Amino acid sequence: MDRALVLFIVAIQLVVGSLCNVAGDTNTLESVPDLEKAMYFNAHGYPCVRLLNLSGEIGCSNPGQEKIVAPIFRQVNIDKLVVPSFAVLTPLEELENLLLRVSGDSKLAPKIAGVLVEATGLENRSLGFSPDEKFPQAEFAPYQNLSFEWNPRGSGIMWKRYNFPIFLLSNESTKVLQEMATQNEKNYKAYPSNVAEFDLVMQTTKSENHDSSSCLKEQSCLPLGGYSVWSALPPIYAGEPPKSILLVMASMDSGSIFRDICFGADSSLSGLIALLAAVDAISHVSNLNELKKQLIFGVFTGEAWGYLGSKRFLLELDLGADSLKGLNSAMIEQVFEIGSVGKALNQGVTTFFTHSGQDTPSTNEILDALQKASESLGSDNVNIKKADATNPGVPPSSLMSFLRKNSSISGVVLEDFDTSFVNKFYHSHLDNHANINATSIAAAAIIVARALYVIASDVPLNLIVLNSIKVNVSLVDELVGCLLTCDPGLSCGIVNHFISPSNVCPNHYVGVFVDTPSETQRPQFADDTSRFVWNFLADRTSAPKKNSSPCKGECSSPSDVCVGAETESSRCVTSTTRYVPSYSTRLKFEANSWKILPANASDPSGLADPVWTESYWNTIGLRAYKVQSSTYDNLVLLAGISITAATYIATLVGKTFLLKALKHD
Repeated sequence: MDRALVLFIVAIQLVVGSLCNVAGDTNTLESVPDLEKAMYFNAHGYPCVRLLNLSGEIGCSNPGQEKIVAPIFRQVNIDKLVVPSFAVLTPLEELENLLLRVSGDSKLAPKIAGVLVEATGLENRSLGFSPDEKFPQAEFAPYQNLSFEWNPRGSGIMWKRYNFPIFLLSNESTKVLQEMATQNEKNYKAYPSNVAEFDLVMQTTKSENHDSSSCLKEQSCLPLGGYSVWSALPPIYAGEPPKSILLVMASMDSGSIFRDICFGADSSLSGLIALLAAVDAISHVSNLNELKKQLIFGVFTGEAWGYLGSKRFLLELDLGADSLKGLNSAMIEQVFEIGSVGKALNQGVTTFFTHSGQDTPSTNEILDALQKASESLGSDNVNIKKADATNPGVPPSSLMSFLRKNSSISGVVLEDFDTSFVNKFYHSHLDNHANINATSIAAAAIIVARALYVIASDVPLNLIVLNSIKVNVSLVDELVGCLLTCDPGLSCGIVNHFISPSNVCPNHYVGVFVDTPSETQRPQFADDTSRFVWNFLADRTSAPKKNSSPCKGECSSPSDVCVGAETESSRCVTSTTRYVPSYSTRLKFEANSWKILPANASDPSGLADPVWTESYWNTIGLRAYKVQSSTYDNLVLLAGISITAATYIATLVGKTFLLKALKHD
């Protein structure tokens, strides 16, 4: 073989060998996704996002328009660090202290590139964790004492603004990032370094919108909201003489600093489950048309964010909106709310407390009915007690909206606490199924069902019927599994009987209002919980019907509604069940955009309305990987340039020798 050709082959082998040495073993990397998977760990977590109101911002966001990259260190070591910025890995029990410290430490705050919260939970659950205020939503209270501590464990951290991202990690991601932080601490000031890359760029930050007024104008946000539901038992028929109304209420949303993990087990969902079970129980009573009062069940959403649902319900009622056709505010005689009822069981005895507004005959009628319901249970150890008279008034509840509008309305809230919340995880992601007792919820349901029958019945009371009212305990257990756990979650039988859920794991954060408000009875974007509650109530409050035809949204009779329209078991039933939009009473939708209305001095709740909105975003992501020093990067760059130059020279030399060799042949 020609000597020139041999030299050329050797040169090529050297170049290829060099490239292989740089790249390493590539046998297992068959595609770009494989390469990315080898380089990056995509962490799974729940973000804190940016919310806005008329006066400013709360929540979290990247400070600018770019991703943030910073080395990961544990919180215990941050005071020793001299690096310009870092991502803090913190246990949950230290999160409050860290965020409160950052809010008051101007030197530390600029160094925090992001916060990673471990999923290990609290080692001592008795300490509690509540990011809400000590008096949640005090500005809506119908009394003057706003310093009362209904929520003693509250830290208020969810209402503050953070100029950095915060993620609650999953269990798997917690373990991986703990190992990365440990490696960084062993090789402090050395390379390679493990870093976190935060992608939490909010559209309002990019658009420099810092309140709801500006972001709605720039369309970089949407108002918080959703759909409340109301239902009549028995159904209301046109032309019938109206009866006085007993309105029974519960909430279906909750709050959390992490929007995508929000169960609200005791803080609101326990009351909702008790209401649904009570409706199921009383629906089996015969001759409901003979009741002297009309039972109306209202389930509101958006209550954790300025009582959006209850305030919009009252406004729509005053406006005579189609969504509340058949109701008249003048006919609402009594309001009975089921609040937190999941923690009333203590040492074998279940005790509920009644918190009431004005001392009126109608209020006392509710209180007396609850006592009779308790007595009817005999030795089942379910006690009803009046809340401490030294309380300033009713606790944070939807009833506040009604009392702010009409201070003389007769109203009672049933709770599992007396002077302060027994729920130490109020508006926290830890307020989950482990924080409540299904037996307590079932006890509340039977008390409510029997009390409603007592209030709505003529005297003398039919004790045989009263004692026949039973709660389906299996239904309560199933609803707890459906609405408060991810397994089975919304894939459970009763939910799938009515709807096709968009998610398996339930989340009771209110979300944003996407629909056009005028299209309220067939909403395109009602969340899973709202759609399930609507279908459940429509089914349980429906009048007996011999023949029910299948449907896909529409029924031939105006008094009928289509239950289970998303499933194969759809049917038309006679029921007065309606959606009611839930969003700020200070907002109006016109010309395809949201407008903020001027405050009405005659509406105290409207004056206090913060008009909550949530920022748009493109993507939210969190990943971790190793980075080398700039010196190493420069050496790699230099090596790459050298290899490229060597390859080019080798090609020229080889080409020259090949041409000579070919001519010689």
